[in-house]
Amino acid sequence: MLKFSKMHGLGNDFIVIDATRRPFAADGSRLAALADRHFGIGCDQILVIDPPPADDSSVDFGYRIYNADGGEVGQCGNGVRCLARYASDHGLSDKAKLRVRTRSATMETELLADGRVRVDMGVPRFDPPDIPLRAARAVRYTATVAEGDTVTFGAVSMGNPHAVLEVGDLAAAPIERVGGALQRDPLFPAGVNVGFARFVDPTHMELRVLERGAGETLACGSGACGAAAVGRLWGRLGPHCRVTLRGGNLDIDWAGEGHTLYMSGPATTVFEGSIEWQS
Repeated sequence: MLKFSKMHGLGNDFIVIDATRRPFAADGSRLAALADRHFGIGCDQILVIDPPPADDSSVDFGYRIYNADGGEVGQCGNGVRCLARYASDHGLSDKAKLRVRTRSATMETELLADGRVRVDMGVPRFDPPDIPLRAARAVRYTATVAEGDTVTFGAVSMGNPHAVLEVGDLAAAPIERVGGALQRDPLFPAGVNVGFARFVDPTHMELRVLERGAGETLACGSGACGAAAVGRLWGRLGPHCRVTLRGGNLDIDWAGEGHTLYMSGPATTVFEGSIEWQS
């Protein structure tokens, strides 16, 4: 049997698996079956908490992230808040602050007195090779995507790739048509998460995100961070902003290019369970 916790960060939901005491390995097709909402447990991502890496004594846990299609990715902002909450609630650590490592980043989390979790999301990276993006660096990029739409977007890596488009009406945003076409475009050799942002004022942004391998989710933590960074680079946002997603609000603090970005938000446990699983 495989024990798991079902958790969510603003409706972005996860299956959390503790592999600190017993190794967990599975191929992409089995993970996709686990994530299926009709024939499996159902989730946007599967999070695996591993023992700390042997080469870095400053890290408390390893952290693997698998999208609903079974592919491993390097970052999930809502997920890392859930990891911190899980580690505290299940006695894996009594620290208020943790350092965790994914395959592409090391992050620090802090349990706040109000129940939220604050995350050091690292320094946003705008150089195209870091995203990766096949273009010369620009503040705004323009491209004609496969569906024939000409789009203008910003791009950034938060440990995973993000494209950000500004829209005036989020309800009418072409999430699937334009977002899906941009995800498939050769400009992004590793694919991309596509955010559609409406800048309300310098302290507030509304956002919808089409995630790689998961589709549109109720919230995307790294997407909120990436969109806030792009919005600040464009001069549309200040150093402190609230990002309203379909599932709720995240607070972002970023002093500007070259500085660490911080995200704060909730992490909620829905239920504990177990499922038949052959190792």
